[in-house]
Amino acid sequence: MEALLAALADEFGEGTPYRPHRDVRFSADKSPYKDHQGALVQVVDGMGYYVQVSAEGLLTGGGYLPKGPDQLARLRAAVDAPASGQELEGLVDRLDAQGFDLEGEAVRTRPRGVAADHPRLELMRLKHVIVVRRHGEAPWMSGPELVDHVREDWRTVRPLVTWLVDHVGPSRAPATRGGRSA
Repeated sequence: MEALLAALADEFGEGTPYRPHRDVRFSADKSPYKDHQGALVQVVDGMGYYVQVSAEGLLTGGGYLPKGPDQLARLRAAVDAPASGQELEGLVDRLDAQGFDLEGEAVRTRPRGVAADHPRLELMRLKHVIVVRRHGEAPWMSGPELVDHVREDWRTVRPLVTWLVDHVGPSRAPATRGGRSA
C-alpha cells in the first residue's frame, strides 16, 4: 500500500494508509485486525481519494465524509442552487455511467425544509458523497498495472472531488475536545 501511494503521490499528493488494527472497544466483534487495507489521499480535511484492497479485490473511489456540521449545510445549499446542483447531478450521472456507485449516508426521508418535488431530492438526502468502483479480484492487482488502474479511477473521480472542495470545503466549525468538530 505504501508503494502504491508513493507511485501516485506526484499527481495526487501524499497518502496515508489506515492502521490494520480495529477499534474493538465498543464492538461485539473483538477480532483485532481489519480484513482489508485502505488508504486515503486527502485534498482537504475529509475530502479526497480512497483505495482499498481486500479478499474481495480492489475498491477505488473518492468523495467526502464530513468533519463538521457546517459542511452539510453548504452541501445542501450547493445541491439546491440550480447551477451547482445540476453540475453535481451531471458529475454523479457520468460517474455512474463509468461504473462507479454513489454511496454515503443519507437521511431516510427528505431533509427538513426541502420540497417533496425537489428536482435533486436524492442528492439533497445525502449526508456524505462517496463514489466507489469495485474491481473485484483482477489479475493485474499484484503487478505494476495496479498503479495505472488506481490512477485512472482517481482521475475519473477528480471532477467530483474538485466540486466538493469548491462548494463544500473543509469544516470551519471550531474543534472541540478530542479534536472533533462541534
